[in-house]
Amino acid sequence: MNLNDVLNDEAQRASIIEDVCRLVDDEVGKQRGISGVAVKGAYKLVQGVKPGFVRRVVEFLLPDFAAALEPICEQAEAQGQPVGSYFSSHSNDVADALLAVTDRRAQSSEHGSVKGAYGKLRGSARKNVESAVPGLGRIIETYT
Repeated sequence: MNLNDVLNDEAQRASIIEDVCRLVDDEVGKQRGISGVAVKGAYKLVQGVKPGFVRRVVEFLLPDFAAALEPICEQAEAQGQPVGSYFSSHSNDVADALLAVTDRRAQSSEHGSVKGAYGKLRGSARKNVESAVPGLGRIIETYT
């Protein structure tokens, strides 16, 4: 079963969105140092100003993320590896696929504030996304 099929099942889709939102919360919580304080502050601000924003973003981007990750999931399957462990050992490729989606979305945004905020966070995004890849792999493995 491919990721798009899973996402078209409304019951599973809701659970996947909840799991991904929890993963984002956990990853933000792990942030340390000055950049971590900035990320946590921005995250808390967004949640306070626009409750449900993160969930809406996850819902909006999930189909694009699924399409970007499908070839990587197929590679894992072709090599007979569980998606979770394959993602962990190929975190650069997974991060590249996810960041290509967000880069494209940010670039096409008509909101200057979105582009500006994304531009400020993009530099540290790779290490943050790579940190989340094993958890994302486990989520995908659960539903496929």
